[in-house]
Amino acid sequence: MAELAHVLRQVPLPGDPRLLVGAGEGDDAAVWRVDTGRALVATADFFTPIVDDARAWGAIAAANALSDVYAMGGTPLFALNLAGWPRERLPLDLLAEVLAGGAEVAAEAGCVVAGGHTIDAHEPTYGLAVVGEAHPDRLLTHRGARPGDRLVLTKPLGTGLLATALKRDRLDALQLAPAVQVMRALNADASAAALAHGVRSATDVTGFGLLGHLHRLLLASGVGATLGADAVPALDLALELAAEGVVAGGSRRNLEAAQAYATFEPFVTEPERLLLADAQTSGGLLLAVPPAAHAGLVAALRAAGTPAAATIGTVTDAPAGTIAVRRGSA
Repeated sequence: MAELAHVLRQVPLPGDPRLLVGAGEGDDAAVWRVDTGRALVATADFFTPIVDDARAWGAIAAANALSDVYAMGGTPLFALNLAGWPRERLPLDLLAEVLAGGAEVAAEAGCVVAGGHTIDAHEPTYGLAVVGEAHPDRLLTHRGARPGDRLVLTKPLGTGLLATALKRDRLDALQLAPAVQVMRALNADASAAALAHGVRSATDVTGFGLLGHLHRLLLASGVGATLGADAVPALDLALELAAEGVVAGGSRRNLEAAQAYATFEPFVTEPERLLLADAQTSGGLLLAVPPAAHAGLVAALRAAGTPAAATIGTVTDAPAGTIAVRRGSA
């Protein structure tokens, strides 16, 4: 996160008033006002394979890119494929499987894949550039969290730990299947439920881990938070793998960076800390929910097929961006 911030500080920021959300805000996608009732939401995301099955990788990469639009309260409209392919080493039929997986998930989202661009590359890379729409007065951004809001996470953590274990031959595809199902799932219902219950601040949990993405949201809103380590949902085997040291370098860097803004009670274990910093792929939405809407939103999420949705903490008036991680609920 610090490295990215260093790079972005060297890039001039646009000043057009139609750009409602841009790089300066550090949000999940850019938002461009079209008129008083419409805004476009645009994002791009791509990465190298995290699973062995080409079609599953394509599906996960598409869900991951679409998630940025949902995290802003938008609805995806159309997308463009972005692919890098080592055609001298891997057959093009395999690329077709990747693209089919992406198209399958995009169709579930009601999003048209209208084309794209492919280049020769040393290693396979795939993702989407997505354009969606939202109402400019009903956006989910990093700036809307207030003290007293409850923090709700809609998917369990641990996809980074399980994907790392697969790469290190510590588990097989069958054991990874629950993580694939989580990563492939769209955040559409969670986004719609959040908007329906008056939520105004959200982010999705991806490469910076839960701690990193929460920190960015809190910093933008000028607030702090407490987290309950026991309350955070985790995939089966995730904590066990963390205890065994099966942790990606990026996740360890996330935890190291968190020392600048997060404090941990002594009873919060090292595996729990690593889980909170675990770099996710196509993770859930993290919502800052006004207290009056909290119970109704959680019920709506579970009714919409988001059984892992959990209340994991509370927004506080602590210094901006700080997180206190405690044992038990927060």
